[in-house]
Amino acid sequence: MATSDAVVKTTDAKFNIRVVHDTFSASLLDDDDVEMDNYLLAYKELYNFFQLMGKVFGFVASDVKSKIEILEDLRRGENGEHFSTVKKMIKYESENGLLNKSDYTSGSRTLLRLHRGLDFIRLFLQKVGDLCDEDKTCGVCQEAYNSTLANFHPWIVRKGAIMAMYALPTRGGLLQKVCGPDEVQHAIDILPKMLQVTDDAYDRTQRHYTENDLHDLP
Repeated sequence: MATSDAVVKTTDAKFNIRVVHDTFSASLLDDDDVEMDNYLLAYKELYNFFQLMGKVFGFVASDVKSKIEILEDLRRGENGEHFSTVKKMIKYESENGLLNKSDYTSGSRTLLRLHRGLDFIRLFLQKVGDLCDEDKTCGVCQEAYNSTLANFHPWIVRKGAIMAMYALPTRGGLLQKVCGPDEVQHAIDILPKMLQVTDDAYDRTQRHYTENDLHDLP
């Protein structure tokens, strides 16, 4: 697998599917671990997607930004090496009694929130990839949300999110908005490969949380 040498800088202008592909791919380490820096770079690019969609994804965008910043702060801190991979982070916090410490912001708990959000966005983009350009994306977005993030949101947030999704455009309109008119075909071409490495990063993280019985962290 690629290593952190393959770090790709994110773009502020548009959503770059190639960046998501390359950074998630670079996060996949040989021992079934996930490297944190590239994982966060990939998520920053997904955050660009949320931002470009405006109020439609407002229910998740601000939460994503704050969680990324928490994990970056932990990486920069004096114990940053313990947060360089998912395995190391879970092991360090578990062995030091930090997972439920009241005056400590747990990296494992923080990543769990991003992990749940990744489940939503990967499923949504997978469904978008199966549409035709003239098809509306509202329905598939609601389906993806209801089977993922909605399970962790209170009723008022769920209602607002579902209502906001009615404003989503067609697949063609969505891709033009977030990727730019000249990059739509390129985005369609690379989307399956991007979803594959995203699934790999998601599945690895899911296994680590399952093996350590951490899915119900409060």
